[in-house]
Amino acid sequence: MFPRRRFLLRSVALAALDKIPAKGLYAAAPISKALPAWKPGVLEIHHIATNRGNSALLILPDRTTMMVDAGAIYGTTPYLSDPLPSAQRRPGEWIGRYAKRRLEASGPTAIDTFLLTHLHGDHVGYLPPDGPLSSDRTYRLTGVSDVAAIVPILRFIDRAWPDYTYPAPANADFQKNYRAFLHAQSNAGKKIERFHPGSKEQFRLQHNSAAYPGFEIRNLIANGEVWIGEGEQIRELFPELSTLQPADYPAENPCSCAIRLRYGRFGYYTGGDLTNDTNYGRDRWRDSESPAAEVCGPVSVAVTNHHGYFNANGDRYVRALQPRVFVIPSWDSAHPTVNVLNTLLSKAIYSRDRDVFATLVKQENRIANKKTDELKSRAGHIVVRVEPGGETFSVHILSNTDESDTVTASFGPYIS
Repeated sequence: MFPRRRFLLRSVALAALDKIPAKGLYAAAPISKALPAWKPGVLEIHHIATNRGNSALLILPDRTTMMVDAGAIYGTTPYLSDPLPSAQRRPGEWIGRYAKRRLEASGPTAIDTFLLTHLHGDHVGYLPPDGPLSSDRTYRLTGVSDVAAIVPILRFIDRAWPDYTYPAPANADFQKNYRAFLHAQSNAGKKIERFHPGSKEQFRLQHNSAAYPGFEIRNLIANGEVWIGEGEQIRELFPELSTLQPADYPAENPCSCAIRLRYGRFGYYTGGDLTNDTNYGRDRWRDSESPAAEVCGPVSVAVTNHHGYFNANGDRYVRALQPRVFVIPSWDSAHPTVNVLNTLLSKAIYSRDRDVFATLVKQENRIANKKTDELKSRAGHIVVRVEPGGETFSVHILSNTDESDTVTASFGPYIS
């Protein structure tokens, strides 16, 4: 709990801010410059835009580094945009090169932890049609394995290690490739762990945690096991598999991992592809998004679940998180859908201002979804930069058409 005096002062400050027009305080600054270098105490969250899957790089206040997902989608369809910066490299290579540039500018030489939210190719890497084999010829390079070939990754965490049998065996070709990659990493002495819902110890600052006592990452949910908000206790959302037919088992998306990061007053939520689809009310247990958001509570920045697709980001999710900023990691012509964008922007759910940023909006979507005109960004890497202590943060859009990482617009400062 905050001291009463500090709470009252902040309430007065927020009341004053509510009277300032958004364009006067939070407007984009059309600029062309480099993002300032990370320094101790700063938290940076880079939502990397390749147009071919999800990935985020986190540089934490003490220089601990973390990556969440490293997707890779291949091929050409009417629904996909062209890969960026180009098709000359695989998406995982672009992610790895981006991470290497940011780490070299900040000091770290490796990614301390990689978190895979769930076992889908747009988060871990589908198999490329002509992807090269690893040096030991046991797996193909794609997604996270491409990243690891460019920047060393020291630890891997996912929802299913070590057996990959829940709710059904993960035996798709790209899932087998990922498992072979992890086996090779284990043989090389890297750490591999299963995600523990409820824990606040699994993702710790590793270099100078004592300097940042207000920093915490809480594991909210995975495999339908959701934290109850006390200690590390969890409750089960999904029924026992023995009570279901195999066709009715939980799908991969609702099994996603979700975390809440706190740094002082700043809060951040990301939850992979959690969904709220209940088969039109028949199976209410399938809504894993809402319980995760409700135990998370209000945050400053929330990443939309499932790329802003129609079966996620419902009113319970928005009401529980109430962020100042939404980030949509989008790559398809249906990201985001009309119903989701309406919900994210609804003042009937919560009245305070909020800005919504997307890594991509295809022209077809802009024609069908007029609400996309209200987005603050529709292309580029989205970087959330939190100042030391977590009191304020800003959002920067970086060009993804080349590797210059040029800042094309900046928003903020926002109060956490």
